[in-house]
Amino acid sequence: MARASWIHDESTPDLDAHLGQLEHFTQSIADGVIDDKELETQEQNLVTAMKAVEGSLDDDLHAKVTRLLAEVAAYSVMRTLHEMAQARVQGAIASKQP
Repeated sequence: MARASWIHDESTPDLDAHLGQLEHFTQSIADGVIDDKELETQEQNLVTAMKAVEGSLDDDLHAKVTRLLAEVAAYSVMRTLHEMAQARVQGAIASKQP
């Protein structure tokens, strides 16, 4: 099976297709609300995935994957905050239109 790239057009992160393959994720966000149990389940899924990989990495690769995880987390937070700010601007514009 061919490897699906993490990057689209050489410069844009493209993990959405990979997220779509996580059935537990798509089911959790389907109603637009993440409850405590869903968040706890995702946390456990993350810990399980991290444990499955971490022990097989040499020090150099561990450092690279650690940086990758941190960058993904930072991007996710920043993208969410950016989208929330854009939605607020759009909402303010829409509320001022007759």
